[in-house]
Amino acid sequence: MMIKKNKLTSPLFREDADRKSVERKLRFLEKIRKHPTFSFAIFALVLVLMQVLSKAGLVSSSFVTAIGTTVIFCIVALGFCLLLGYSALASLGTAGFIGIGAYSAYYCLVEWDLSIGIAFIVAILAAFVIGIIVGYISLRIEGIYLAIVTLGVAQIIKEVLSAICDTIKIKGSQLTLFGVETMKLKTDHVFYILIAILFVLMVITQNLMNSPTGRAMLAMKNSTSAAQAFGISLLRYRLLAFIISIIYASVAGLLYMMYVRYVSNSSSTLFTLSTSLNILGAVIIGGTKSIWGTIGGTFIIYGIDKMFLQDIDFFRENPTLITLFCGILVVVVVMFYPGGLAQLVMELKYKLTKLSKKIREARYGKDLG
Repeated sequence: MMIKKNKLTSPLFREDADRKSVERKLRFLEKIRKHPTFSFAIFALVLVLMQVLSKAGLVSSSFVTAIGTTVIFCIVALGFCLLLGYSALASLGTAGFIGIGAYSAYYCLVEWDLSIGIAFIVAILAAFVIGIIVGYISLRIEGIYLAIVTLGVAQIIKEVLSAICDTIKIKGSQLTLFGVETMKLKTDHVFYILIAILFVLMVITQNLMNSPTGRAMLAMKNSTSAAQAFGISLLRYRLLAFIISIIYASVAGLLYMMYVRYVSNSSSTLFTLSTSLNILGAVIIGGTKSIWGTIGGTFIIYGIDKMFLQDIDFFRENPTLITLFCGILVVVVVMFYPGGLAQLVMELKYKLTKLSKKIREARYGKDLG
């Protein structure tokens, strides 16, 4: 029976409409809260807040600088996560690929006097070409042999770049936005650019993982024969995996030059095997198929030392202890948690949920719990 709207029933209709409006808003807010992009945005805002607090003198500038350099390596690790975690392609050439972006930034901004946008395009195009070359190599070589080949490629890149110019440096006056001299990019401005690019790449990586491309890469990782039987092209997805990974590394190298602005091959370890191994360790520790795990692993490898331990005299006098700790952590993770810290967090979350359910059942009864 339909109730007609009149003076007596109109308040009831208004109350029902208000209740439904509130419910719709709550459902919308809940949907936003559960969306992965929301957590990425919160993470980016927290990092931006660190820079704001540094400007106010509440956080040390060295702490924020450590966050900035760690964010750069997070970008590298995201690409490596797709390469190793989703395509099962081992690579030790990450350091050389970072060098492509760093030298692209130097030559575009310093030697050729081009804009930052052109430098990004050059770095991406150079990474695209190298990615195609290494991707074709991966069709004939797999496993440890592929890692050795990529290590050789990285060493070749490093030696060629060193022969061209051993020390590269960018001055602050050479970093202008849209070619306008009055819009020179200071270090704090570059920090905001780092956070924005990290956020965008996190969203892109998440969408790639959940897309048919990500599922095809996982199928290729589980069994190349089965993937081919289902019509998945190994050539296409291996090329794509290497291209994406190298583009991420190249963009990170360019951002490194914009942020740190100085690299000397004779004294820096940026383009050496240690960088490639550190990125590999960060992805393994965090979880090869988890964005948050990769970010967390990178902060463990690169962030803890520079953000906290360098201010402690004991760790400053014994800098190798953090390397020892990271090595032990890699061994423990590989032995007991192959999925990385992401797997550990998921197991703890499941156990806490199960324990909470038991407590509610014990207190209110099974039906109400």
